[in-house]
Amino acid sequence: MSVKPGLVLWFTGLSGAGKTTTARALLEELQKAGKAAELLDGDESRSVISKGLGFSREDRLENIRRIIFISKLLSRNGIDVLVSAITPYREMRDLARSESPEYVEIFVDCPLEECERRDVKGLYAKARNAEISHFTGIGDAYETPEQPDIVIRTDKEEVESNVGHILDYMARKGGRRSAV
Repeated sequence: MSVKPGLVLWFTGLSGAGKTTTARALLEELQKAGKAAELLDGDESRSVISKGLGFSREDRLENIRRIIFISKLLSRNGIDVLVSAITPYREMRDLARSESPEYVEIFVDCPLEECERRDVKGLYAKARNAEISHFTGIGDAYETPEQPDIVIRTDKEEVESNVGHILDYMARKGGRRSAV
């Protein structure tokens, strides 16, 4: 019996944009509806599967390669995978799309100023004081997605509304929302 692959919902955006917050809320809705879903968080992956990697372009790409590998394993077993990772470079997102047939790019669009205001860890302040180098949006580029499948604005919309937009897209993509 063949299993229908799960979607790979890739949340990309600046640190503090609301990627993980939105992904967790979506995960909760999917699980409530009895859907098989998992969340791969970029911060958590760095402490487990990518421990020891730095923030050079090469290390960031290797981190994303590892996340892609795990997301492919889950997806091919019918699990919808929510990936919350900054993924600052287009080449990384292009790689994820090319490796994952059910890839859905979700751009979590939030202005840098709002991300800095939300920053509970103080990372932006450290980056601006040159205590952190290669910090995305300050010392390193974030290449805005050119054609994301979904754009959500966390500075203008509530989490529930953004989750609704994603669920609507999933329903159009394959009737996956029927039980939600």
